[in-house]
Amino acid sequence: MSAPDAEHGQAAAVDQDELQLTLHRSWHQIESFAAVFCSLNFIGGVRSFLFIGLLAGGPAAIWSSYIITIVFMMMTAAVLAEICSALPLSGSIYIWAAESAGPKYARFFGFIVAWWACTAWMTFAAGNCQNTANFILSQLVVWEVDFPGGISGDNVKWRAVIWAVSEALLVVSIAINYLPPRMYSAVFKFSVGLMLFDFLLCVIWLPIGVSKTYGFRTAKEVFTQTYNGTGAPAGWNWILSFLYTAGTLTGFDASGHIAEETKNASYVAARGILTGAAATAAGGFITTILFLFCVPDLDTLFSLDAPQPFVLIYSMALGKGASVFMTILAVLGLILNTSIAIVAASRLIFAVARDGVLPGSKWIGQVTADGQPRNAVTVMYVFGAVLLCSILPSEVAFFSLISAGGVPTIAAYGLIALLRLTMTPDEFKTSKFALGRWAKPFYACAVLFNALVFSTQISPYFFPVTALSFNFAPVILAATTIFALISWWVIPEKNWLSRAQTAKMLEETEAVMDDGASVGKDAAVQHTAEPVAA
Repeated sequence: MSAPDAEHGQAAAVDQDELQLTLHRSWHQIESFAAVFCSLNFIGGVRSFLFIGLLAGGPAAIWSSYIITIVFMMMTAAVLAEICSALPLSGSIYIWAAESAGPKYARFFGFIVAWWACTAWMTFAAGNCQNTANFILSQLVVWEVDFPGGISGDNVKWRAVIWAVSEALLVVSIAINYLPPRMYSAVFKFSVGLMLFDFLLCVIWLPIGVSKTYGFRTAKEVFTQTYNGTGAPAGWNWILSFLYTAGTLTGFDASGHIAEETKNASYVAARGILTGAAATAAGGFITTILFLFCVPDLDTLFSLDAPQPFVLIYSMALGKGASVFMTILAVLGLILNTSIAIVAASRLIFAVARDGVLPGSKWIGQVTADGQPRNAVTVMYVFGAVLLCSILPSEVAFFSLISAGGVPTIAAYGLIALLRLTMTPDEFKTSKFALGRWAKPFYACAVLFNALVFSTQISPYFFPVTALSFNFAPVILAATTIFALISWWVIPEKNWLSRAQTAKMLEETEAVMDDGASVGKDAAVQHTAEPVAA
């Protein structure tokens, strides 16, 4: 324990979270909550991917699988919150995996999860821009606008339009990230309000419109109707519904990514994971049930021919003019969703680079005078812009790339729980969200459930499997893992300092909790001044 700061001649406390200060630290609980709530965007996620869920098992599978998903994803969130409280660092999920493995294997698993997490978050940003473009361009179908060659993924001219709009949306989402931190706080708060407003309109306005037009689905249809649109065996077709339910609840580690920018992060960031996941789970389930009652019958639903069929549902239920308003609302929500996901992802990339894991780490790991990792944001833009170019030669190629977006995250969730169960079950006692006697059961449940979800994500979705329906997610995950192993082998161990950083933080945090004393400013300066080689 260092002595009190002699220069100031007082024993004023320095929050233990300040030991890792390299970014600005001006955000609070609302921003931490919003990082999860808005990155997941429950209303946008349910609206965008409901149709995928209905193909696998139908309404009966969706609502029942959602309940199971909520229970086990909240257990997973609790596992991550426990370790986040002990290690509130921007590297978050990658640091958690490293420390969960223990000293001997920390660097190995750290490198693997670092590459997994960066791949997942960067592909999500690009995919979300394309999803947003689908909402915008589906209005052409509503207004019956003729497009040369037709509105189809087989039409190269149509793909070019999708690509151009997606690239423009990526620029907008990135540009918002260059706002000063205190101004971006307003973006967090506005995004939460916008998504709740969108939700309320769907709860109130959409049912009124449906009651006056094509009518509601019956309770029997919603709770007992099954459907097999995947061609898979009946049992596996039902299991594939977890692609939808778990997909809308993946990404709650976002709060941990901005931990170094959050005051009292050892409490606030972990709480952000739990509250953000809980709010998303509740909102997503309510919205799913609502939409199951409000969509047309399945035959009509699957005949809707538009890049984003929900735009046509708004048109059918509310009218063409109202569909424009709801589409604008959805698009704004998705743009902010993408922007906030970029905030979380860029902090992750910054931390991974700061620890010497990525090529070009020295440049990527730099921060601006006001404590922002703008170079990491630029990396996000370049990666996303290049990835979106894959739309031009083939829409199938692009979907194959973004299909891998959720796989590494789920793999990381399950791996962290497995490492906690087998390697470090009794560590991180300084956590303010310790699971106590529930720890090992939660670890085991998180391992098993995420393994189930992982199996659905690497499975073909349509059967029989053809070149067009082949799921490239496991191939992309394998390639990412190979890159991780190469970097682990090539980059000298001395260049990776996160183990020393986190060990020091744990040591000093435990001293604070044991003595109730503060950590001196000299210790903080000494710790943050430690160089990180590229």
